[in-house]
Amino acid sequence: MRYFSFILLLFSVFSQSQNIYPQDYFIQPLEDELILAGTFGELRSNHFHSGLDLKTKQREGLKVFAAASGYVSRIKIAHYGYGKALYITHPNGYTTVYAHLQRFSDKIEAFIKQKQYAEESFEVEVFPTNQNLIITKGEVIAYSGNTGSSGGPHLHFEIRDNQERPINPLLFGLKVRDTKKPIVKSIYAYPIGENSHVNKSSLKQKLRLIPLQNGNYKVEDINAFGKIGIAVNTIDRQDLAANKNGVYNISSTINGMQNFNINFKRFSFAETKHLNRLIDYAHYSEDKERLQKLFLDTNNPLSMYDNLVDDGYLIINDTISNVYKINIEDFEGNSTLIELNINGDSIEHIEKQEKFTSPYYINRDEALSFEKNKISVNFPKHTFYDNFYLDFEVTSDTVKVHENNKAANKYFTINYDVSNYTEDDLKQLYIARLVGWNNFPSYSTTKRKENTLYTTTKNLGTYCLARDTVAPTIIPVNFNDGKWMSKYRFLKLKIDDKETGISNYRATVNGKWILMEYDYKTKMLVHDFKDNIVKETNNNLKVIVTDNVGNSTIFEATFHRK
Repeated sequence: MRYFSFILLLFSVFSQSQNIYPQDYFIQPLEDELILAGTFGELRSNHFHSGLDLKTKQREGLKVFAAASGYVSRIKIAHYGYGKALYITHPNGYTTVYAHLQRFSDKIEAFIKQKQYAEESFEVEVFPTNQNLIITKGEVIAYSGNTGSSGGPHLHFEIRDNQERPINPLLFGLKVRDTKKPIVKSIYAYPIGENSHVNKSSLKQKLRLIPLQNGNYKVEDINAFGKIGIAVNTIDRQDLAANKNGVYNISSTINGMQNFNINFKRFSFAETKHLNRLIDYAHYSEDKERLQKLFLDTNNPLSMYDNLVDDGYLIINDTISNVYKINIEDFEGNSTLIELNINGDSIEHIEKQEKFTSPYYINRDEALSFEKNKISVNFPKHTFYDNFYLDFEVTSDTVKVHENNKAANKYFTINYDVSNYTEDDLKQLYIARLVGWNNFPSYSTTKRKENTLYTTTKNLGTYCLARDTVAPTIIPVNFNDGKWMSKYRFLKLKIDDKETGISNYRATVNGKWILMEYDYKTKMLVHDFKDNIVKETNNNLKVIVTDNVGNSTIFEATFHRK
């Protein structure tokens, strides 16, 4: 009996260690059944997705509920990123985050608008005390929207621990209907090292994927030798949505022994940029397909791995047959199996690709600077993950800083000596990155220090000096000069700048600053008369919009209200 009790105790401890997150503490933040547009840890541009994207049926204005009691600890409003975002800290140490909101509840809206008018800025960030805005579980705190860098109406929802690390919210008992297995789009093999090969080639090889009737996959047999890495492109779909979402766990075995595992339970914001080391960045930059490496590449600091043997690489010996299996799971445990037979085959003649060399060599352990014809590039130590030869060329005011096929871990600086330009010329000059098939000049944030224009960036590629001589446009949307606006709740204008983009704007009525919300996706500036700032009958509106090189446009009109 004593032995049986001991076993029960061990089982209890083991169970608790497997489920360390409270299951009944948080409720879902939306009223309807949760349908995902994005999963936690999903691979995004230069970062892992830090929460769940909850569908709102392409609508805005749905009630958003506090997932638990606590207090509003942070409110941030920005043109980009999370847009209007709310942070609630809870007594158990966790913080929930609600982003891309249309607006806040009345008491929160009143609090933040007071701050906006005090700072005369739409974009604000405040940190209320634990006494300012106390919230109860299930209270309506906001309404869903499409603000910030949202690609459509939805609610972005996060749960963070007391170290500000985002955790998969599904670990807290939130439910999403999902009976579908993950899907595999492609699989690749990478020979690593001088004598390694896959099917007689030292180059990356796309392998033939054979779907099976049960939803699993077989891969056409390969011959290989030496150190080999495998990468897959995989997605998951839930029952009620067709979105191509991320998976929860990927593991692999070689000859029945586990050699790799990665899971998307939790990460820190400090490491999210290293997604570009998890994926084959060069492949993504060329083909826009994210291949997840099932091996730990050099200088990869991600914390999501475990059960690594030989860092996930496969060591293939001559004449030895190997069975490699990959198991891909979603959060609900639906799993997809990939099986690959690898025949060890040492050969003398391997197809190899001629390697690029140049006078400019990147040693990642050194801070480096290269200069030519009054244009220089400065790379801090550890800017990149690898050592490589840099393709650095200067023609007139255009500089090629390699192809954008190397992931940058840090920002580097491109500098132009502009001492030969006049002050008038410099007012409209900026540094542009040439993008697309037509080399369209895209504004790169440009600053000036004495006789130098410079930009900091993480994007390799081709840059040039460009000139923006065209001021922004301002067009009234729901009024014209002299119009009566008594029956209107909103005052709307459309602003745009074709070349360098909007830098700032300012609107006043009768000389008094008014809050105008800016949505860069629709290019709309909107004032809500319910702010109760406009109280006079006859009103003079003045709007000043400035682009990123300082070109400004002034719009003036009158309107009337009773």
